[in-house]
Amino acid sequence: MKFSDWLTYIQQRTETALDAVLPAANVAPDRLHEAMRYAALGGGKRVRALLAHAAGSLTHARPEQLDRAACAVELIHAYSLVHDDLPCMDDDKLRRGKPTVHVEYDEATALLVGDALQTLAFQVLAEYSVSTTASGQIEVIRLLAEAAGSRGMAGGQAIDVAAAGKELTREELEFMHLRKTGALIRAALLIGARAGEGVSEDRRRRLDQYAKRVGLLYQVVDDILDAESDTATLGKTAGKDAAQDKPTYVSVLGLQEARRFAEELLAEANDTLAPLGERGARLREMADFIAHRAF
Repeated sequence: MKFSDWLTYIQQRTETALDAVLPAANVAPDRLHEAMRYAALGGGKRVRALLAHAAGSLTHARPEQLDRAACAVELIHAYSLVHDDLPCMDDDKLRRGKPTVHVEYDEATALLVGDALQTLAFQVLAEYSVSTTASGQIEVIRLLAEAAGSRGMAGGQAIDVAAAGKELTREELEFMHLRKTGALIRAALLIGARAGEGVSEDRRRRLDQYAKRVGLLYQVVDDILDAESDTATLGKTAGKDAAQDKPTYVSVLGLQEARRFAEELLAEANDTLAPLGERGARLREMADFIAHRAF
């Protein structure tokens, strides 16, 4: 299957799987459930779901198991966006081309939506098998919890909030984004691989190295897009980081150096996959997709 066809196919599978696990909008409390569906469905590139499926191709994981893995990581991602957009965080009004949840509904509902989406992710992993073994299923849950917690995404967001108005070094910026953005991307890849026949130690190490590079790559590109693109193109408020005086790869490195760093990360990610040969084709295509999705 061509990459473009595969991309659309996995995005559609993920949308269908999310629709199935999310509570129906007419089930009480209906306003909360309606808002959960508003936040999680009908938008986004589903990069984390795509990475889970791409990693699963390395271990011959069944598509149904990868759908569940994709749902779990996408629910965590959706929750993080809802909370990031709140007035107490980034105070944004637009996400994925439509009003943010707290604008469309209200702040209290948005807070509860994030809480409910996060817990639903773990409910999915408790009710549906992702790994073929009990120990593997526990490892999947641990990977997602670690990625979402204080040593992962939540911790990275805490550093990001504290960094507003400050100057960070490149190393400090990397430390933050390996957690804020990179941790969930890493979890998506490792969980996807865990859904199949098992991963050798060498292959797991390579996948981990790849995950760290594409996690940073995603953020570098995001920073470039925030500096260069307009709101209509992004589907969210452009120039928000600069307006809030947040350190980014563009502010720390400059635009041209940030572009060069993105290409360097892409090359390193592909070098990491080289020993996998054709088995790593989807992951290489995903790295290129992340690097060049809009510039």
